[in-house]
Amino acid sequence: MSGIQNISRRNFVKNIGLASGGLILAGHTSLFANEKQVTSFSEFNPNLFIQLNTDGSLILIASRSEMGNGVRTSLTSVIADEMEADWNRVTVKQAVGDAKYGDQNTDGSRSILYLYDTMRKMGATTKAMLISAAAKTWQVPESECTAQNHYIIHTSGKKIGFGDLVETAKTLEIPTVITYKNPKDFKYIGKTLKSIDVADFAKGSAIFGLDKRLANMKFVAIARCPVTFGTVKSFDKTAAMKIRGVEAVIEIPKIEKPFGPLGGVAVIATNTWAAFQGKKALEIEWDYGKNATYDSEQYLNQITENVLKPGKVGKEIGDVDKAFETADKTIESTFQLPLLAHAPMEVPNAVAWVQGDSCEVWAPTQDPQSALTEVTAYLGTTKEKVTINITFLGGGFGRKSKPDYILEAVMVSKAINAPVQVVWTREDDIKHGYYHTVSAQYMKASLDNQGNVTGWLHRFALPSIMSTFMPGVDYAQDWEIASASDVPLDIKNFKVEVGQAPAHVRIGWMRSVINIPHGFSVNVFADELAFAAQKDPLEFRLNLIGPDRIEDTKDSIKYDTARLKNVLKTAAKNANWDKPLPEGHAYGLAVQYSFYSYVASVVEVSMVNNKVKVHNVYTVIDCGTVINRDTVKAQLEGAAIFGMSLTYYGKITAKNGAIEQNSFGDYQMIRMNEIPKVHVEIVESSEKPTGVGEPGVPVIAPAIINAIFKLTGKRYYNLPLSDYDLV
Repeated sequence: MSGIQNISRRNFVKNIGLASGGLILAGHTSLFANEKQVTSFSEFNPNLFIQLNTDGSLILIASRSEMGNGVRTSLTSVIADEMEADWNRVTVKQAVGDAKYGDQNTDGSRSILYLYDTMRKMGATTKAMLISAAAKTWQVPESECTAQNHYIIHTSGKKIGFGDLVETAKTLEIPTVITYKNPKDFKYIGKTLKSIDVADFAKGSAIFGLDKRLANMKFVAIARCPVTFGTVKSFDKTAAMKIRGVEAVIEIPKIEKPFGPLGGVAVIATNTWAAFQGKKALEIEWDYGKNATYDSEQYLNQITENVLKPGKVGKEIGDVDKAFETADKTIESTFQLPLLAHAPMEVPNAVAWVQGDSCEVWAPTQDPQSALTEVTAYLGTTKEKVTINITFLGGGFGRKSKPDYILEAVMVSKAINAPVQVVWTREDDIKHGYYHTVSAQYMKASLDNQGNVTGWLHRFALPSIMSTFMPGVDYAQDWEIASASDVPLDIKNFKVEVGQAPAHVRIGWMRSVINIPHGFSVNVFADELAFAAQKDPLEFRLNLIGPDRIEDTKDSIKYDTARLKNVLKTAAKNANWDKPLPEGHAYGLAVQYSFYSYVASVVEVSMVNNKVKVHNVYTVIDCGTVINRDTVKAQLEGAAIFGMSLTYYGKITAKNGAIEQNSFGDYQMIRMNEIPKVHVEIVESSEKPTGVGEPGVPVIAPAIINAIFKLTGKRYYNLPLSDYDLV
């Protein structure tokens, strides 16, 4: 559990930069091994902060990045609820990148999972101190005092505002015993709370990365090699320098690190348009390197061959071969999914100002501490001399966890001794990103004469994300295997194998990560088995999950099959699964356990003139204790749209080592007229809060494919549907 300290204003201002006085508390999460005993502030690694001022205003520090995930509101509302604060008196300040905040990487749907208990303790501790301060002021027992909506109230009816208690509270020791609210008394947690940032979003005053401006700032566009990992041989800047506004052209080197820039030629100008035009005018001779032979179609065929033969065993239970030999029926299928790009609405960008051995950065980053580490190492300075300011993010989806674009800005700023803003174009974003992995999967299962699954083989090959960190890694790693090996299915003979798959582009995590390919193959294959067994897909899936049980997974988190079955049954109930649909319409379903949450979706699909139309998506999530219902609903609506875009259009290809797609013209998103009604139900639960932003994605594609099969009798094992002219 967390430790809480009352911190002197002098030290707090030095570390955070807040300007007003008050009662300041810091909470430390026990996220790391080998923690040092806290003996003074200089040795303390605070995670979240509370500042209560004498005027009653409350400043809460958010340590995670806001990118449409509602995290600034959700994180801080937990503190406010336990503290009994008035939400209308709360201001949220964004933390800079610093290890004292604990893990700031906003990915993996982990923010609430990791920080919920700590935030509750911070709020409850503050409330206890305010009660003690009021009791001391009134000379009454603390047991006669309670907190309510920014006041401490005595049993006699008298009350005193939080702000009026600050000076007394600052003199008190931190309580060793605190009392938490009964969840039935929560007024923010589990409710629908308006975003703390909604007014700034509505007025256009919220500062995203692209909005940041500094005096005398230069604008930078960078030409990168068309072939990933290629380098500059030579360049001619003559034509670029003739463009009005272009001031300089320099080469920036490739840095051989996981998040290092790809290198290229930077055009520095007085405005973004001039920088872009200057980049187009450059004449560059590239050294494409050995990756110039990469062809994505040939590569996919290669790794598909690898899954059609035995691979490395990732998990084995029972005797799969014997189950196949004695089966009444066996079913085999092969799946292929392409590379995918994140394509967030806001392209990568960063502002940097290097002054000597010091640097300040403003950027839309999901992982400011990685940026801090990379910038510090590049400049050869200390972390105390580097500041990473986190702006709002116009989408992230995992792309903005990698700070290569930040380091580009730092490199150029250092080279020209001026503040700069590096801005990627959409073409840069599509052609030079970190891609979601391509994959091939082979599935085989056996059925007995009752239609029960007696054996299950899942063999897959995909370039591992770890290839980005350790070049040469060409097999999936344990955590990537786990989403195939830890599926909650009741099968006595079960085997997972992994095939070889070297990487030819930068592989990175994207929203839902490995659950995208594995959720697709498992859910589509399960539907195929139901058809072979001549059983209703819902009934078959419930039977395949098996009896209620709680089981361990490789990461020591237990999954509960009763919760998994419940979301599936609830989604089916909400869609009226057993009732007939209009002619030409059909349902498909999928269910997935990921990010410690349970999600099921039923989709209603029709086919008109051989084109797919999704009319309704019924999604149910069990994510434990819900913090903000509106945020959960929005995340699942967004996940449905994100998943549909991948299903319909998502495909990145390469020829001669170069990515072929350019922008939204050939890497499409679904349009407004394609968006269905998304119905979301959130299961009431008192369990620990779990992930929300990602687990809604992997169920969408297989549910659509299963519905199409029900309509047409044709099953699609490869995506996107645009390859078949179905959208």
